[in-house]
Amino acid sequence: MSNKHGGRGGGRGGRREMPREMEVSKKVSWLLRHGAEKEGLKLGKGGYVNVGDALNTRALRSLHITFSELRAIVASNDKQRFSMIPISSLTTSTTPLNPTPAESSNPSSSSDQPIPPHPSLDESRLNEEAQVLDDTDPHHFLIRANQGHSLKVDIEGLLTPITVEDGNVPDVVVHGTNEQAWKMICMGGGLRSMGRNHVHFARGLPRGFRQLSDGEHKGSDDAAPVISGMRASSTIIIYIDILSALAAGIKFFMSENGVVLSAGNEEGIIPYQFFKRVEDRRGEGKVLMKDGVLPEGVVVDVEEWKKETGNLGKGGKRGGRGGGRGGGRGGRGGKGKPKAMDDERDLMAGIDG
Repeated sequence: MSNKHGGRGGGRGGRREMPREMEVSKKVSWLLRHGAEKEGLKLGKGGYVNVGDALNTRALRSLHITFSELRAIVASNDKQRFSMIPISSLTTSTTPLNPTPAESSNPSSSSDQPIPPHPSLDESRLNEEAQVLDDTDPHHFLIRANQGHSLKVDIEGLLTPITVEDGNVPDVVVHGTNEQAWKMICMGGGLRSMGRNHVHFARGLPRGFRQLSDGEHKGSDDAAPVISGMRASSTIIIYIDILSALAAGIKFFMSENGVVLSAGNEEGIIPYQFFKRVEDRRGEGKVLMKDGVLPEGVVVDVEEWKKETGNLGKGGKRGGRGGGRGGGRGGRGGKGKPKAMDDERDLMAGIDG
């Protein structure tokens, strides 16, 4: 797989340097999150579409993406943005093909049959996995984006509800953004999905990040870093009081790649009152607010927020609605500067690309 921009036929004159893997990943993300309907696809249960149909869209044909290349990108994606499964696994297991081959159960076995000894079971699974790996027909597989959709999608089979009763509430729920987006978040009274279906959160900090304690770093660099849910370039870190938010009726979900998601309250907001702590990582670092109390001098002005965020949408909309990242017939976007605007919206929603 080439690292040269554009790879096989995707260069378009070399207007912007981008590794082949990144270009393909962004195009696939756009298709599965925002552009499926525009490209004639319908997201099925769990957000899946047929791989063969996806490869035949104008968006993916424009980059001459092959099944083997797509398979490799799904398996190696650092954020685990995608899942790919064999269609046959829908009747047995839906374990994805990333980062390892599908671990679907033996279709010949059933609950009223004796369980074979381990050597036979292992041999059966190895044979089945080998068959999946050897299958080169993309129409035998399904693919989805694990989160980040703006298209309407059935969350059953895609997202897992987070509840106190189920005991799956993360110890840490954190949202990463930047200083400009933070001003807008305060002005609007909290976090909003900004055109996506959900606000995105991580269950911890990316590699190299350390929590502050009243301006002083604390924590261990040895803690396992999160791989998805927050950009490594984030400079403002918002810790959410998820237990209080759940108690207030705000629903949270977990994606297959470990991203915490929420559409907010009835107004589509996660109010600032649920911001347990907000840190500014720039320079020596400082704590901006604690316990749901806005910084001194900060005033919520939703009408002004609407004007400001409305200006972000001029010249191009969210991908999949005629513009944005990868919008418009599977291209890179509409006219003007939609990517910069989409990035600002994504930072306010916590999308990590």
